Amino acid sequence: MQPKVHQGILTADGFRFAIVASRWNDFLTAKLTEGALDALERLGASEQSIEIFKVPGAFELPLTAQKVAASGRFDAVICIGTVIRGETSHFEHVAGEAAKGIAQVAIQTGIPVLFGIVTAETLEQAINRAGVKAGNKGFEAAMSAVELVNLYAVMDGGEKTSKEKVFPHVV
Repeated sequence: MQPKVHQGILTADGFRFAIVASRWNDFLTAKLTEGALDALERLGASEQSIEIFKVPGAFELPLTAQKVAASGRFDAVICIGTVIRGETSHFEHVAGEAAKGIAQVAIQTGIPVLFGIVTAETLEQAINRAGVKAGNKGFEAAMSAVELVNLYAVMDGGEKTSKEKVFPHVV
């Protein structure tokens, strides 16, 4: 017996993406944002189909992601940030609340909201996850966003076009 398998294809054409990026640790989050933009461009997203929203830190990502997702203008939201452990428990609070908040936004809005936040014990680990050795987590989050918008479009019974889904009066 072979079950029917559903999965998204990797084409960004026709979809709109928001990137919500933290300015904290900007020397790293800028690399993650570049990675996300690279992935979206490689998969066919046009420059006009991507908008970037900058916030002070990772803690501010969930509420901004919620506002962006609720606007109805985007098919997916990619959250980008870097949280590095310090000498206090601040790391656990920021990383944990950002993760919970981002997951909650996806559940509440029903659109993909991706966790492209590097959480690292050291600066070296964070640098490696921002594209030096261990891939680029921004690139990976954008790839997942594209796959999910395509999967959800199929699950919703429609063709892969955000215009019909997000702006029904435009088509």
